[in-house]
Amino acid sequence: MTESPSRPPAAHPARAALAALRRCLVIALFAGVLLGWAADGRASDGDSDPLEGYNRVMFEINQTVDGLLLKPAAEFYVLAVPEGVRFRISNVLGNLGEPLNLLNNLAQGKMERAGTSFMRFTVNSTVGVVGIFDVATDWGLERAPEDFGQTLASWGVGGEPYLVLPLLGPSNPRDAVGFGVDWVADPVGHLMPAEGGVARGVLSGVSQRAEHIENLETLERTSVDFYAALRELYKQYRENAIRDGAAGASLEVPDYDFDEELDGYYDEDLDSYLDEDLEKYLEEK
Repeated sequence: MTESPSRPPAAHPARAALAALRRCLVIALFAGVLLGWAADGRASDGDSDPLEGYNRVMFEINQTVDGLLLKPAAEFYVLAVPEGVRFRISNVLGNLGEPLNLLNNLAQGKMERAGTSFMRFTVNSTVGVVGIFDVATDWGLERAPEDFGQTLASWGVGGEPYLVLPLLGPSNPRDAVGFGVDWVADPVGHLMPAEGGVARGVLSGVSQRAEHIENLETLERTSVDFYAALRELYKQYRENAIRDGAAGASLEVPDYDFDEELDGYYDEDLDSYLDEDLEKYLEEK
């Protein structure tokens, strides 16, 4: 009696999910880059958003997905997980990104920032207990975040036209390629098991969305055109990041309370303000 040929073992569910996600992202990024290149000529002719028709449709799709899945998950995360624990989780996720920061800083020739990323990862992974505690910042080693989109910008690749990617949101062809390269080149991603990679990706998405719940709600509530407001905010953020002005800073929407501002001003010693202004004036002269 002949034995039937053995079937290959089924792929692990986590690995299968991760592989499917990667395929979807590759397809989305490839399609986005093609659309961006196709519209590049119109962008150079002065049209700041030549893909606006497509972008608005994709923006609405992303908003629907966000409202059904990501935002509720982020709100539950905020309610269920204490703020202190969320802060430590954010620290760990940030620490896992330091090797990629190191590679991109090296690719841009920023040796001092590369050294800072290396030291941060070393210190926080050991003294900081795998990044739970951000000891490096306490020691004066500030984060030096970089991604491959910023690396391409430092090599002279432009950031037009504006492009809304499926699920990933605001981007452009340069940053879309950068995201794909970072996904493939991330050293930590290669070392983690499939389950860890999936958990890291989901937790990163939920954590980042949780950080911006109030800011995005404020922006949507106060904007005449939420799509246009988010587009301009994204462009400003990326330009700032490329110049290392506010790279990796949290998205902030201005929300001024003039009564509090005036109260805070008069609570201080007025003479000290005058002295500081006078010193600055003399320095400028």
